[in-house]
Amino acid sequence: MTSASNLNAESSPALGQRNLELESIDFFVRLMSMLGMPRSVGEIYGLLYFSMDSLPMDQIASRLGISIGSASQGLRTLRSLKAVRTAYVAGDRRDHYFAETEFRRLFSNFIKDEIMPHLESAKDRISKMEESLPEESSEDSAFYKVRIEKLRRLTKASGRLLPALAGLLKL
Repeated sequence: MTSASNLNAESSPALGQRNLELESIDFFVRLMSMLGMPRSVGEIYGLLYFSMDSLPMDQIASRLGISIGSASQGLRTLRSLKAVRTAYVAGDRRDHYFAETEFRRLFSNFIKDEIMPHLESAKDRISKMEESLPEESSEDSAFYKVRIEKLRRLTKASGRLLPALAGLLKL
């Protein structure tokens, strides 16, 4: 298991910058964990966030002490979230990555691309729940209907609130 404290010293810059990297990595590992993302996603973003230069995947993997496969998967996730972009470096055929630092745009994209699709499928799942209710009326079915209605209201309110929030964040 990789940890931010395992940053390779030989490829890391000065001690002060290394400590900043460690704190940044720890910060983003915790943030990504709250969002249900793998640890490597937070490590990679944290490293790139305070990197003045774009970095190729092999350097990212080396500096973090993670496998190329883990770095590749983490970068793929971050690219899909539009949290990292690639940069051209003359004379180098590798992709170099740098962090997107406009958090308003990142959160807006996250809402639009990651949360909203789940809300759309939630409507179908709520309909399936209603279809699964027992035919006969009982105290149990009344309880279930109340709970399903609460889910429907939450989904409806989220469907109105989240797009508006995403729009506000883009401003």
